[in-house]
Amino acid sequence: MIKIGILGAAGYTGGELIRLLLNHPEAEIIFANSESNAGNLVSDVHEGLIGETDLRFTDEMPFDKVDVVFFCFGHGKSEAFLKEHNIPTNVKIIDLAQDFRIKGDHDYVYGLPEINKAEIQKAQHLANPGCFATCIQLALLPAAHLNLLKDDVAVNAITGSTGAGQKPGATTHFSWRNNNLSIYKPFQHQHIAEIRQSLKQVQGYLDADIDFIPYRGDFARGIFCTAVVKTPAPIEDIIDVYKEFYCDAAFTHYCDKAIDLKQVVNTNKALVHIEKYGNKLLITSCIDNLLKGAVGQAVQNMNLMFGIAETTGLHLKASAF
Repeated sequence: MIKIGILGAAGYTGGELIRLLLNHPEAEIIFANSESNAGNLVSDVHEGLIGETDLRFTDEMPFDKVDVVFFCFGHGKSEAFLKEHNIPTNVKIIDLAQDFRIKGDHDYVYGLPEINKAEIQKAQHLANPGCFATCIQLALLPAAHLNLLKDDVAVNAITGSTGAGQKPGATTHFSWRNNNLSIYKPFQHQHIAEIRQSLKQVQGYLDADIDFIPYRGDFARGIFCTAVVKTPAPIEDIIDVYKEFYCDAAFTHYCDKAIDLKQVVNTNKALVHIEKYGNKLLITSCIDNLLKGAVGQAVQNMNLMFGIAETTGLHLKASAF
């Protein structure tokens, strides 16, 4: 059994991670850390787990008793935490924040299995991709493989309210979000850097801009993305490459038919579809922001890091009805 510790266990990602790991046949949760909820039942905070676990939050961090620690912190807190705490070198770390996603003076592997599986399997420290970044990269990576990203790429993507985290805010409470739509951080979203990093890795260079407009949706979970790439290449050739690029991917699938969000919500799947209008290639992709966009992909990466089947504990049913 893989013995697991979770830091920041009281948030949305912490709750989803606990839900997955409770049903993972090779996993055992040793501790779920939350200083503000220490002593409380996990199911008192994550009420969907009522009847499934008697686990309680703790303010302790017994790193010597675990094989891997998941960081479910907000962005910027992981690096600060590691400066103040010592985690044994034999304990693997999977960080769900953005602190180590960009290559630099650290040994964290970027955890997108569709392009980095071999590196993930050998990793001791892993930076889990962002939710928007995952959805957009999976839309564009086969196009990068074809060397199609020569002109600026227009990207629009809409996310559910859980993407903003569990702490209430002005743009997350129901009366504001319901029947509403808005954009935020146009052209300057923090995920653009990691998107560019992966596209450059696959294409070899990236001079074009990724013109990304994020939308806040009036639904709880999921991301739906559209991207437009200009190219004269025949669509039949592009479809063949998309299918080949993802033929061995455990959860990413090319679809011949148009896709919709309900096909992926509550799963670790990513679906991709393309159409052609003149010289404009329209790419659509969708994921569940909390699963393939966060903890589902983190568990997928854990499986790879510990040498077990990539899909273990991730056979989930879409909440399409």
